[in-house]
Amino acid sequence: MTLKNIYTDCPIYKGSLISLRQTRLEDTEGLLKCYSDEKAVPFFNSDNCNGDNFHYTTLERMRQSIEFWNFSYIHKYFIRWTIISNDTDEKLGTIEMFHRIADDEFNHYGLLRIDLHSYYETEPIISDILQIANDNFYEAFDVKAILTKAFPYATERISALSKQGYSPLGKKFMIYDDYYIIEQK
Repeated sequence: MTLKNIYTDCPIYKGSLISLRQTRLEDTEGLLKCYSDEKAVPFFNSDNCNGDNFHYTTLERMRQSIEFWNFSYIHKYFIRWTIISNDTDEKLGTIEMFHRIADDEFNHYGLLRIDLHSYYETEPIISDILQIANDNFYEAFDVKAILTKAFPYATERISALSKQGYSPLGKKFMIYDDYYIIEQK
């Protein structure tokens, strides 16, 4: 699958614990549980998001975000997938991925954002998400490396990143800290 195809026919990915399906308006109520979770908000990566911290407390605000995410898909800015439990069909959160074009050393890198309800901010769930990304996103997004953020207190996320082959970037990404990287093998 190539970059242009992923924006015309968004794939569904299935891991051992979760599946990823493009976010839809019908996910609004289920995703509000994640985005209204005050314990989850500190784990969200809102770098370069114009001040949005992704803490949403109303269905209307959640719906507006999903409409923006769908607008962004249509215009090939990024893709948001809903993270769905394979066992319960519960919506656990979302991921975002895009191919970054910039005049810096991270040009043509993929940026992965992971937003999970705090109950699901666990090493097994995050590892399953990362395994899907590692197996599919280099080719799907035509990137040579994937960057993602994990704050120092995100111990479950950092454990999952380490187990999936990610390592600390060791320097700022743009003006931001706490990024991890994995390069295509």
